[in-house]
Amino acid sequence: MTGPSLIESLAAYIASALERPLPAEVAEKTKHHVLDTIAAMVTGSKLKPGELATRFAASSGGTPEAMVIGSQVVTTAVTAAMANAMLAHSDETDDSHAPSLTHPGCAIVPAALAVAEREDASGEALVRAVALGYDVGCRIGRAMGGIGSRGVSGHATHSIGPMFGAAAAAAALAGLDARGVRHALAYTAQQASGITSWARDSEHVEKAFVFGGMGARNGVTSALFVQAGLTGEEDVFSGEFNFLDVFCPERDKLAGWVATLGSHYEILETNIKKFPVGSPIQAAAEALTLIVAEHGIAAGDVARLDVLLP
Repeated sequence: MTGPSLIESLAAYIASALERPLPAEVAEKTKHHVLDTIAAMVTGSKLKPGELATRFAASSGGTPEAMVIGSQVVTTAVTAAMANAMLAHSDETDDSHAPSLTHPGCAIVPAALAVAEREDASGEALVRAVALGYDVGCRIGRAMGGIGSRGVSGHATHSIGPMFGAAAAAAALAGLDARGVRHALAYTAQQASGITSWARDSEHVEKAFVFGGMGARNGVTSALFVQAGLTGEEDVFSGEFNFLDVFCPERDKLAGWVATLGSHYEILETNIKKFPVGSPIQAAAEALTLIVAEHGIAAGDVARLDVLLP
């Protein structure tokens, strides 16, 4: 007799996540990441990507279910999740999970906040849903190849991993059962998108959508589709043309990573940035800070600065 399939294990874990207490260390760190992401939304609301996202949300109307941070806009959970997620990536202070090559917080936290507000969920439920989102999204990012995938497939782990994390968090908060979660994951897989051409976006607007807005929007949409009664594929992770075959070169490892759900928490491997710049520049910014502090160098003393990054 064989054990549960990958999709059965994952769906059951997601469906029961809000009933399962988190270890104290995990709950505390999750709260830090929620606060860090909200702070990023507040500062991001004053930057171009955030202003444009808020303007779009204000023009969209819809049932007032969730607020857009830094504004008076109250809109649908789907639109609020998208807008807040763009805010969260606007100033590059969002968190970073190196093994999966993702910034999980900017998509997962806004998605969870929007659905939690819509469903009038408790703070405890929100924290558990966010931790769940990191666990699912970062594992999908790892399966896509994580840091090793950069420049290989052209797929953006930055959008697709967090998209699944947002869907998981939203599905839990929306009260989906295990079968409903399976359908939500199928809708998420159908929306899996994002290519690394975002790197050419000099104004940071499209990038904020790819890293944050798109994943949050699609994840919440998937969960609320199913809550509204839509049905879908029972197992998008196996069979012909499944998600893992299309997107995940490390798919054979995913079952092992899923088996560690509840014992290994990805949020413990997620970093909060010290500087408001991209992750690859953190070390250079820290080095420059130390050099200035040690040698008392002022901007006028510098004729040229060469920075070499691995």
